[in-house]
Amino acid sequence: MAADTEGGLRPGTPELRRVSVALFLAGVATFAAVWATQPLLPTLSAEFGVTPAQAALSVSGPTLALGLGLLVAGPLSDTRGRTWLVHGSLGLSGLLGLACAAAWSWESLLALRTLQGLALAGLPAVATAYLREEVHRDAAAGVIGLYVGGTALGGMSGRLLAAPLAEWAGWRAAIAGVAVLVLLCALLVRWSLPPSQRFRPAPGRPRAVAAQLARQLRDPVLVGLFACGGLLMGAFVAVFNGLAFRLESPEFGLSTGVAGLVFATYALGSVASALAGRVSSRVGPRPVAPVAVAVAVGGILLTLAAPLGLVVTGTAVMVVGFFAAHGVASGWVTARASLGVGGAGQAASLYLLAYYAGASGAGAAAGAAWARSGWPGVVVLASTLMGTALVVTVVLARTRRLRVTPAPVPEP
Repeated sequence: MAADTEGGLRPGTPELRRVSVALFLAGVATFAAVWATQPLLPTLSAEFGVTPAQAALSVSGPTLALGLGLLVAGPLSDTRGRTWLVHGSLGLSGLLGLACAAAWSWESLLALRTLQGLALAGLPAVATAYLREEVHRDAAAGVIGLYVGGTALGGMSGRLLAAPLAEWAGWRAAIAGVAVLVLLCALLVRWSLPPSQRFRPAPGRPRAVAAQLARQLRDPVLVGLFACGGLLMGAFVAVFNGLAFRLESPEFGLSTGVAGLVFATYALGSVASALAGRVSSRVGPRPVAPVAVAVAVGGILLTLAAPLGLVVTGTAVMVVGFFAAHGVASGWVTARASLGVGGAGQAASLYLLAYYAGASGAGAAAGAAWARSGWPGVVVLASTLMGTALVVTVVLARTRRLRVTPAPVPEP
């Protein structure tokens, strides 16, 4: 891989395109697997005789396991390297997905989904750190935005594949179909992702890792970004978990396959994250993040409308705001750590730990909110979380920037 000796891969080079495509596909595979059961929640609830809140554990369990796995995967990637974790994570998670399709009970399905979430931790733990190391700063934010776009497309493709397969051949075929998609992406990533050229291992001693963690937790900007990740993802998952039940309820009466089409709105998130990354490269993340979160809040509130067209429109607006905000925030975390306290992989893992903790907690809470108060209860939960994230990003926009020399892009 022909890296620039001073700053990594430059915009417009074939090597940068190769890296971009590989991480895009890795994002597709990971997030197709994470969210494979979300459009199946009503089906799983009926199939196994469990409540909506219990059915939501098929999403909350793997996301929580993924977040906890980041506590190990992030520091491990800082000491042992990046790419081997990517390949191992994708391959193992695909195989576990096939095992989920053969689950013999509700408890076994939850256990296998949780193990799959743990295996998936390898990719998000290292992706942004790998890009920050291998890609020139002029292109880093844009490529990270493209990677986040891949996660958006993965979330969409996994759900869009699972919903019609479930309607046609049952939930087992749906989960197996997503697992096959993950394995195909894993093979393509294995072929196309170059090994790290600029990785420098950090000290692997527990004391050094703990000291690095303490430095990161003393940085108020990083802590604010970690909190923002959890709030953003919590609101996002709450909306989609509740939406699966609402669209199949008597209010709209849609089938599983038709209801799953709402996840096509993820395509807008893929575009929004890439665009937000390019804007952030020019003006910095501070002015971009609050605007993106405000857009997401407006989208959530619009879903209170009764007509199905406005519900879908509100969902699409929320998706645009969420993925733009998440793409900017995740890139901001690794840039801040790289230029400040260090440990980009560990910092990215802490951000994603909060991110998936928010998904796990709010996902389960959304099931309870739906059972208790219907869609208005879900909206109150999601808008409270997203509104709090808006306050956090406004405060972060006023914090002091780090000084770097030279500074070809706005400092994080």
